[in-house]
Amino acid sequence: MGLIATPTIGRRRFVAGGLAAAGTLILPAGLAAEAGLVATPRTTAGPFYPVKFPADVDSDLVVLRGSAARAEGTVTHVTGRVLGLDGRPIPGATVEIWQCDARGRYLHPADTGGRPRDKAFQGYGRTISDTDGAYRFRTIRPVPYPGRTPHIHFAVQAPERRELITQMYVAGEPGNARDDLYRAIRDPRQRAAVTVALEPANGIEPGALAGAFDLVLA
Repeated sequence: MGLIATPTIGRRRFVAGGLAAAGTLILPAGLAAEAGLVATPRTTAGPFYPVKFPADVDSDLVVLRGSAARAEGTVTHVTGRVLGLDGRPIPGATVEIWQCDARGRYLHPADTGGRPRDKAFQGYGRTISDTDGAYRFRTIRPVPYPGRTPHIHFAVQAPERRELITQMYVAGEPGNARDDLYRAIRDPRQRAAVTVALEPANGIEPGALAGAFDLVLA
């Protein structure tokens, strides 16, 4: 795959990390309007967006290329679509994620907690939405760390669109009610849009979880 020069947080440039899997149902624009799609709420990137990307940058954060080790934690498949408010898919969007490992550590030098990092966890992933706007990541179930409920950071860039930075939260987590960033989302529809139920990934991977998270760009 050739180089894709794309501006991102901090005006970094990178190589696109593969195409997301297809097969996600696309909501027709008319039905999307009826369903009342709302823009995915924005937030800050936080202090732990990588200052240096891992050597292996792709959509599988569980296994590092060339390593037999697997990341700690429960494997979780996160799939979804990048859409406009009219429900139309947005192909060719760059989707990034970053999150702490199962020990609560980020791939960032400023995270100096006493816990050793899980060196088998990639910590950051990147992919490109396909012709249906679909994307896919294989990662781990997010875990809490002091002051924060479990979450995964997302950044989305698409041509002629404002960059979206947001977070995905896990439905049913008791820490959600105490998390300042989650509580700051006042619109119940927007809060529901970033709250994802993680269910057994039947038919995808034994023992894994799966959740659907659509990213709606204004």
